[in-house]
Amino acid sequence: MQGGRQKHRKQFHKQQVKRSKAESDEIAAIERALAEGAPPHGINPLALPPPAAEGGEAPQQPSVAAAKRFDELPISEYSKQGLREAKYFSLTAVQRAALPHALCGRDVLGAAKTGSGKTLAFLLPVVEKLYRARWSKLDGLGALVISPTRELALQIFDELRKVGRRHDFSAGLLIGGKDVKEEQARVHGMNILVCTPGRLLQHMDETPGFDAGQLQVLVLDEADRILDMGFSATLNAIVANIPRQRQTLLFSATQTKSVKDLARLSLKDPEYISVHAEAAAPTPLRLQQAYMVCELPQKLDILWSFIKTHLKAKTIVFVSTCKQVRFLFEAFRKLRPGVPLRALHGKMNQYKRMGVFYEFCEAKAMVLFATDIAARGLDFPTIDWVVQADCPEDVPAYIHRVGRTARYMSSGKGLLLLVPSEKEGMLAQLEEAKVPMKQLKHNPSKVQPVAPALQALLSKDGELKEVAQRALVSYLRSVFLQPNRKVFDVTQLPAAEFAYSMGLPTAPKLRFLSKAEK
Repeated sequence: MQGGRQKHRKQFHKQQVKRSKAESDEIAAIERALAEGAPPHGINPLALPPPAAEGGEAPQQPSVAAAKRFDELPISEYSKQGLREAKYFSLTAVQRAALPHALCGRDVLGAAKTGSGKTLAFLLPVVEKLYRARWSKLDGLGALVISPTRELALQIFDELRKVGRRHDFSAGLLIGGKDVKEEQARVHGMNILVCTPGRLLQHMDETPGFDAGQLQVLVLDEADRILDMGFSATLNAIVANIPRQRQTLLFSATQTKSVKDLARLSLKDPEYISVHAEAAAPTPLRLQQAYMVCELPQKLDILWSFIKTHLKAKTIVFVSTCKQVRFLFEAFRKLRPGVPLRALHGKMNQYKRMGVFYEFCEAKAMVLFATDIAARGLDFPTIDWVVQADCPEDVPAYIHRVGRTARYMSSGKGLLLLVPSEKEGMLAQLEEAKVPMKQLKHNPSKVQPVAPALQALLSKDGELKEVAQRALVSYLRSVFLQPNRKVFDVTQLPAAEFAYSMGLPTAPKLRFLSKAEK
């Protein structure tokens, strides 16, 4: 028995030595390839001409800057296996632009369209940097990935598990809505942490022995969104608690002044990667975008008719407020359109939101009523339609919403409903941003009125009637509070007629409407 154990230990030790030697050889080869094939500083690899070998023939193995597939990159076999198993083969534009610089250890400031595949553009360099440093659990925290929302953090973590499944790194998720003490018990010894800013700073302040002193890589994803949510001071405190000698990868859909200020504080000689600059439009080319102008009281009829005629589609319907989401979900569910319905908004608790998210991801056909909480960062696979039932506050909000479809290499369709008072201002701003739109006109003979059914429903259901009243008030208030006065004018909205279309007998008297009319 004892001899058998010793024999097993010797075999295991030999395997470990052999593996260690193979890894060392691979790391040396990767570092040579990165040194020889690194793109010039200040150059977007997408702009480089394809290299040619002697005699004008294409080289057998492209340089890192010319790679178009993951298996052409100088990365570890562990990462290549994880990518193959996750069925990632070809590089997207943002990956082709960012990975050559990021894999070489340079700081990157990336601007990319929604759904461009940027998650892999920062996760792969994180995993590879730690692998080449022979990072182990004993080395502690090597990388931080900061995301604006819990949902996005969870998605990034799931993606990390796919790409890094063959590596030996430990990874953890620090997000609000979970027990802090439970996280504190597990956080020590984690090599990679995916987190939201507030929860990370809480651990830095409160968790005994939390140590980021050896940090190799900092990733800030959706940096503009993080700042929009009021985390500027939190980010500054986090950056002050980590080493200056690190690699930083910062990705942002928009390059606002606050993002540029953050970049100046956290990045050193960054490579600026913009995929927007390579494209004529800020939305994916495979995305078909249209708008429809309708009177406000017609909006629910058109929405109901759309759902009834797209029963086999996977659709997200965006509205302005949580109360509207609740009303549409509750009312339409009771009217049974013939397709599953779900709701997603910011007032739902974390577990319920994630349950809805995963249910929608797995469904073949479903309608999801949502506020903008679902518009930013969440990666819903294979969505057929994005319907913006309410006008977004501005062009970036439109792009973030419609970006839920036509992600990566897939196609999709977007429909924007505008009331007459919104048409001129919103279309002018979309045209200025080079968003391609075509007009659709609804056929009145094919519209299925839903108002009579809603009136019958609300007359029997007092609770739903209250939900409808709150939804009406919240929508009108949201329009009243919009700063974009070239698009939004609450005084132009027929409140009484809209109330009737929702199944309500009258619209309540509202002080803010009286103020707006003066």
